[in-house]
Amino acid sequence: MNDNSEKAIKASIFSILGNASLAIIKFLAGFFGNSYALIADAIESSADVFSSIFVFLGLKYSSRPADENHPYGHGKAEALITFLVVTFLIVSAVIIGIESVKNILTPHHQPAPFTLLVLGGIILFKELSFQYVMRKSKETNSSSLKADAWHHRSDAITSLMAFIGISISLAMGNGWEAADDVAALLASTFILYNAYKILRPALGEIMDEQLYDDEIEQIRKIALTVPGVIATEKCNVRKSGMDYYVDLHAIVDGNISVVEGHEISHNLKDAVQVQMKQVKDVLIHIEPTFLSVREYLRQNNIKDKRTED
Repeated sequence: MNDNSEKAIKASIFSILGNASLAIIKFLAGFFGNSYALIADAIESSADVFSSIFVFLGLKYSSRPADENHPYGHGKAEALITFLVVTFLIVSAVIIGIESVKNILTPHHQPAPFTLLVLGGIILFKELSFQYVMRKSKETNSSSLKADAWHHRSDAITSLMAFIGISISLAMGNGWEAADDVAALLASTFILYNAYKILRPALGEIMDEQLYDDEIEQIRKIALTVPGVIATEKCNVRKSGMDYYVDLHAIVDGNISVVEGHEISHNLKDAVQVQMKQVKDVLIHIEPTFLSVREYLRQNNIKDKRTED
């Protein structure tokens, strides 16, 4: 297991423990404080516990090394786990929405003032959790961890909505008892929107969609620093788990020997992997040209970036 996998797994364990603790706190505060917005928050946190467990299991599985049946490793499992995380988000949003409507239509007492103190602490903790897990997702390049981070952010938003709803209910008095339920209903729509934002890149990863323009640009720049590489042609990048796999066509002088072309290919692969730690493998296809560097670039309308800066 590499360092990125270990970091991601530790972050997922943090999410499991944090969500479990908050689910209990929210439910007790909501039950005794007469706030369905808090109970709705507890429902989402309960779903988050299970989704974080799936993230943990997915990260453990996806970090397995390549084998005979999985020559490209097990990284795609991470994107599949992200689909499960999104499913939990959607289910929790629907449950919150339905129960919110029921509570709006049913007369009930105002929430207790102490629930605002509970919510204030929850909002702070959840936002800090989002920042921590999101930072780890960027460090490890983990899509499922990114989904888990957005769970924390959506939880912070629903708690903020509940805080606003309860504040309105307490400030306005009788007749405004349902304000926190309306807040919970609005929060459920935000959760659904968030689910789409998480699902979209994971779907692109499963379909090997070309979503990595920045990485491609970086690879092309690195290639031009390798002696013997005149230019690059096709460059495709796909993501599997926390790793990238690159297919690259490199233009070289057609007069060199096969051995020299082979050496350039190895040097190019090494250069990319040294400067881009997240790249697991690079498949390089050598394209020969019998034109001079200047003439090749001119005919193909390519700027020589080696002369820039």
